[in-house]
Amino acid sequence: MANILVVDDERAILAMVKKILEADGHCVTAVSNPRETAGLKLQTYDLIILDVMMPETDGYTLCRKIRPLADCPILFLTAKTEEDSLVCGLETGADDYISKPFGKMELRARVRAHLRREHREHSVRLSFSGCYFNLSAKQLVVGEEIVPLTKSEYLICEYLARNAGQVFSREQIYEKVFGYDGESSDATIAMHIKNIRSKLEGMDYAPVKTVWGIGYKWEEKQ
Repeated sequence: MANILVVDDERAILAMVKKILEADGHCVTAVSNPRETAGLKLQTYDLIILDVMMPETDGYTLCRKIRPLADCPILFLTAKTEEDSLVCGLETGADDYISKPFGKMELRARVRAHLRREHREHSVRLSFSGCYFNLSAKQLVVGEEIVPLTKSEYLICEYLARNAGQVFSREQIYEKVFGYDGESSDATIAMHIKNIRSKLEGMDYAPVKTVWGIGYKWEEKQ
């Protein structure tokens, strides 16, 4: 089944999660000290579960650190009193969260749902009919040609492509790509999109669509 990493300083919860997921046939690495993740091959995991409140290194900090190395769903384990902070916490790169206390069926269902939706090829490529993203090299390839995108242009393309078919406003794209503390404004997204389209249309490829009055989406021709 899947290769799953679980990080939680509460050994009882760690053992419970490990037992539940191993019963479903998954291979589970259970870590009680966040610092131990530094010695793991994070790119080999299909899903990662992180506790939010841990001493020394909390789940948000750890997620931010490992996200560039782990191309897989990351889920937070959080107490209900911490849910408000997750609005910002999910911006660190996590995909979802599970509230404590949680039941066996909820954990199993949430993990299965994320594994089902995970169609990306681990740390290698995100493929479409007209192109593919080399996720390790941060390159967009159309046909056999690398598109000469700037770093910002690439990040915008990858974000839209990872969420193909979903419409995002300029503000949403800006916050996801540049963060809340970015030094420019969301108006720069329109210019980046213009440049991206110019480069892709030169290769007879136009997946970035405008949804008037709302924003942009990644959508290939049917």
